[in-house]
Amino acid sequence: MLKVRVATALVLACLLLAALFLLPSALTLALLGLVDVLGASEWARFGGLQGAAARAAYAALIAALLWFAWVLSGDPAWFQRLMLAACLWWVIAFLWLSLAPARHQPALTLLCGVPVLVPSFVALARLFVGHGAVDGPESVLWLMLLVFGADIGAYFAGRSFGRLKLAPRVSPGKTWEGAVGGMLVVAAIASAGAVRFRVPLAAAVGFGCAVGLFSIVGDLTESMFKRAAGLKDSGALLPGHGGIFDRLDSISAAAPLYALGLFGMRHLA
Repeated sequence: MLKVRVATALVLACLLLAALFLLPSALTLALLGLVDVLGASEWARFGGLQGAAARAAYAALIAALLWFAWVLSGDPAWFQRLMLAACLWWVIAFLWLSLAPARHQPALTLLCGVPVLVPSFVALARLFVGHGAVDGPESVLWLMLLVFGADIGAYFAGRSFGRLKLAPRVSPGKTWEGAVGGMLVVAAIASAGAVRFRVPLAAAVGFGCAVGLFSIVGDLTESMFKRAAGLKDSGALLPGHGGIFDRLDSISAAAPLYALGLFGMRHLA
């Protein structure tokens, strides 16, 4: 299974690089939206929508909200408000999975899909098109490196040293040792980013680790919703990984904070 997981990850990495650096911008934005809508179709299962028509209707609603939020975020002030609201949602999600992970209602789960799916698309899309001093495609790439670094570091550190359960009621396989391993990888990537972008090391590492922590919250939050719905994976489209949203969960939480940080530091507008 590890070989299949790695092979799928390599294919996805190649597709990501091609989308960021080779395809026309309009096509890449369309692909980002398509991936998010496919993730919405999988999220619909968390809310009890099993029929194809019902899931398609939910995905269509999310698609409409993506377009509305994209247009609204053309105003820098609204973009910042949307990112702040998304970050607040992820703080609430952290409290939810920490204090009451078993409390769920299907309608509420479907509603929660909006702050999970919509702001992350806007963050990635606005980062990609780039403004001012921000290199669009490269800024998205560094976000992905931070998120994937946290995931890969946690996976191997957890397998090698994992003993203490991180969130046993939500995801019994995750450990504190894995989380620490993930943060160490994130710190290393952020250090390289500090050199690349000529920013203070402490600020880069602190910001990178905050993004990494949000990515862990995103992963655990998806696990909480999957467990409540009795699902192991969000889907089966990606061999060794599960569904589309199984790869979007961490990014959905990390992207708004990352974009908000760049907005503040580099006047993304």
